[in-house]
Amino acid sequence: MTGPRARRRIGILLTALLVSAGALAAKDTKGAKATKEADEAHTFAVIGHSFADGFEGRLKQALDQSDDQSSAFMVVTGIKGVKEACSDKVYQQRRELIGDARRPAIVVPAASDWTECRNSAGRSNAIERLNRMRELFYGEPKSLGARKLPLTRQSMSPRFRSYAENAHWSVGKVLYATLNLPANNNHYLTEAGRNSEYEDRLVANRFWLNRLFTIARRDKAEAIVLFSEGDLKALSQPTGLRALLRRAVPDNDGFAETRRQVLALAQKFPGKVLLVDGAPLAKGAKPAIEWRGNLGHLSVGHDEIDVAVDPGARTLFKVSELEDTGAKARPEKQDKQDDGRHPKAVKEAGKDSAK
Repeated sequence: MTGPRARRRIGILLTALLVSAGALAAKDTKGAKATKEADEAHTFAVIGHSFADGFEGRLKQALDQSDDQSSAFMVVTGIKGVKEACSDKVYQQRRELIGDARRPAIVVPAASDWTECRNSAGRSNAIERLNRMRELFYGEPKSLGARKLPLTRQSMSPRFRSYAENAHWSVGKVLYATLNLPANNNHYLTEAGRNSEYEDRLVANRFWLNRLFTIARRDKAEAIVLFSEGDLKALSQPTGLRALLRRAVPDNDGFAETRRQVLALAQKFPGKVLLVDGAPLAKGAKPAIEWRGNLGHLSVGHDEIDVAVDPGARTLFKVSELEDTGAKARPEKQDKQDDGRHPKAVKEAGKDSAK
């Protein structure tokens, strides 16, 4: 059958095949796009740190509650209470407890974990205890927990090989990172000649922050989330003429330099910057995000929270509190200027830091 009728039938068949192939290709493209968007939307959990009594029991409960959620990872702020011993036994117990978590777990060091530790002679044992924590909790390039999350640690840089507690990782278009900023004024000591640990860590943190924002810009991240125990108080940084006054920022403010650096870097970053810390909340207050331009702040206190992240939504971050009966959605506190622009206050603070 080689006549005109046969050629017409072959032409119709080829057309049908091309239409079908085009429809399948469009369906595959649409499906791939939907899958990519689904992969980028995720949640993470944060376990606060204000436990003094019964720390281990409450930590275990918080880990169990977080494990029940479909979180990409969880961040644990601190491993022990203020009144607990700074012993290897306690450290090892918490390492095993957090290591048993079903989801990837990243530990942020708290002041009570190391800064207040003393040896049998009553002398400060802070640096030795911090180094012991680094061995137990930050010795590998991955998270704790049954499910491992690859991490890039600052210790991979030869110059800063001691600072393994500072790590970064990405989920979708969001860059996450930890920063060792203990709540007790960043372990700033007023005694003369005793601030070497603080000063060395300040240099390491300065390098780390510059590195993080460089990576975020290179990878075109939509947001950076920084976890620490201490509150930088970035949204209350004096600006304008007040910033020029000597009394605006006390000389013994252990967070001052890091705060100015974060403000300067955030002012130049096109995406969102969210600071998450374990600072205590006011009585009756619940964790909520407060925004100033593209810079957000979230204090967790002793609560356990879930944060939903959706790059495709109008609100990038949404906070909900974890409870025994399940998570209840709680709208975040949005600043009126939360449109991605940088207000004058942040811009001026950035200029001050650059001087």
